[in-house]
Formats: sequence, C-alpha cells, structure tokens
Amino acid sequence: MNILFWGTPDYAVPTLVALHQAGHTLVGVVTQPDRRRGRGKTLIPSSVKAKALELGLTVFTPERIKQDKTCQQQLAELHADLSVVVAFGQILPKSVLDQPPLGCWNGHGSLLPRWRGAGPIQWSLLEGDSETGVGVMAMEEGLDTGPVLIERNLSIGLLDNGHTLAERMSALTADLMVEAMPLIESAGHGSEPERRARLKLVDQADRPGEASYARMLSKQDHQIDWSASALNIHRKVMALYPNAVTLWNDKRLKLLHCEPLIDRLRKELPAEVHPLIGRWPTGGHPPGTVLESVKGMGVVVSTNGCPILIRAAQLEGKGRSHGDSLIQQLNAAPKQQFGTFT
Repeated sequence: MNILFWGTPDYAVPTLVALHQAGHTLVGVVTQPDRRRGRGKTLIPSSVKAKALELGLTVFTPERIKQDKTCQQQLAELHADLSVVVAFGQILPKSVLDQPPLGCWNGHGSLLPRWRGAGPIQWSLLEGDSETGVGVMAMEEGLDTGPVLIERNLSIGLLDNGHTLAERMSALTADLMVEAMPLIESAGHGSEPERRARLKLVDQADRPGEASYARMLSKQDHQIDWSASALNIHRKVMALYPNAVTLWNDKRLKLLHCEPLIDRLRKELPAEVHPLIGRWPTGGHPPGTVLESVKGMGVVVSTNGCPILIRAAQLEGKGRSHGDSLIQQLNAAPKQQFGTFT
C-alpha cells in the first residue's frame, strides 16, 4: 500500500523501518521541524527525519499542520491509501484525517481507554500499573478516542524505567502496525462506518475501565518529594528516567536508578539487596536523611516509610555514577539531608 507516515521521536523509528522493510511504499514522512539542542543550540532533525532521509524518503516538517494549508494540499497530492501515526506530537485536523481512503491509524502506547494523551508510558509507571500495552487505533477528531483494531499486553516490572519500557513498546508497535496493514487493506474502500464494521473494531466505550488522561508533565513533576513513600519516589525515578531531580548540597542531582527497601517487594528486588530490607527502623529519621552508604551498592535514604536505595545518579556538572563511584562522588555521611525545591 501507499502509506503516509507521521512520527517524530526514537519511539516511532522502528515502525517506519518495519513498514519500509515489509514492502509498502512510503509516499511521504511528516515529522516535527528541526529543533535547537545542546550547548551550541545546533539545529537537530528529529529521529524520524534522520531515518527517513537515510531511506531516501520525502520529508515534510510543518510547524503546525492544523494551520498549514499548503502542506495539507501537498500531502493530499501524494494520494496515500492510509496514514500511519506514531508519536507525531501534533493533533491532526479533520481535513487531514479525511484525506486517505483507508483512514488514519495510530500506534498508541497504552491499553485504551486508559492513558489517552501525550505521556502514557510515563503515567503507567507513575501510577504503578502492573501492565500496559500497545494498540492500533482508528483515528478520529477526539484525543485518542477511536476504536481499536488490534492490541497486545505487556507486563511492567518493578525495575522497568521509562526508557526500557519504551524500547519494548516501540518494537511491539512496529510489529502490530505491520500486522494491521493487510487487515486494513482487506477491508477495502467505502464509507468509514462500512470499513469499521468490516474490520470489527472495538469501541473504547465497550472496553474495561474508565478513560484516563496522561497529561503533559511539568517541571514540578520531576522534583523528588522525600516526604512521599519509598515506592512513590521509586516510581517517579523510573518513570521520568533520566530526569527525576533532587538537591544535594545545593546542587541538582538527577536520580537514575533506585530500589525501595520494602519487604513485600522482596521477590521483585535483586537478591543482593535483601539483607538491607528491614535494617533501619521505619520512620526513625526525617525524610530525605542519609542512613548509610553501602559498599558496592549506593546510598540509603529515609522516606515517609521504608528507606530507599539510590543506585545511580548524576550530580550537576558531573558524569553519571553508580555504586561505589556514586558514594565517592556524593561523599555522603549519615544524617546529611537531601534538599527539596522551594
């Protein structure tokens, strides 16, 4: 089929490549414009643009597709059979959704209707979901409200972070989208209700659970609150990897990996951590207090409950460190306090 692909970050690249390798004709690729990044503020193309150019594909970079009528006309002239959208980063207007005769299809990273919106992976981790998944959804004007064609579940482990989970989901999205293409093609042309009926799409209203929205994360969301529980702090560090941040001696410290020392989670924690569970009385120290530096592991800190072990972090102006190198870098002594933002 002739496919118009929409996507921007690393997450979308495997789907682009998989569709290309499956023999489909990618008539164009739409992605976000180049952005200035780094200390030199150099213009950097999106990951999807870089891969599309490598594959010799035509790329479009509208700043706002909803207002860019010229780009909309250019896309219409490509005569794509359908559009495939994976983490594009803009809402497609009805004038664009109505262009391809076989519809617009989104690879979404959650088990809809849970976690509609921009950050489903992060929010599934923040809220402690035990599983997530990927679905191929027929797009409509609402935000991730369309019916689902196919879907696969993925379990979430205690030590999954936003990066590792996204990698698994990205690969699964690519597989599912390739699987979906012959199904969509076999449904043929016709009115949208006719095509959807032939495909036996499942309306989200008929699926379990209520709709929830993965809102955009703010700067404050990334700041560690040591008065929270060890499990909630752990979830934030893993969900927002590598950007959960606290203060150490008035410097910003990014927390990269930690483990909550909670007895009921013993089976999900590495065996080497087990001797640390229960070593410090719960609630015996103010939240954010250094309890001990454990050789070969990291720094143990009090919370509003059980302690938490910080395994890896990055101090402002320094490289990433873990285990003994983290202990040496922080030079943390018992009773010292991690700071909070005001």
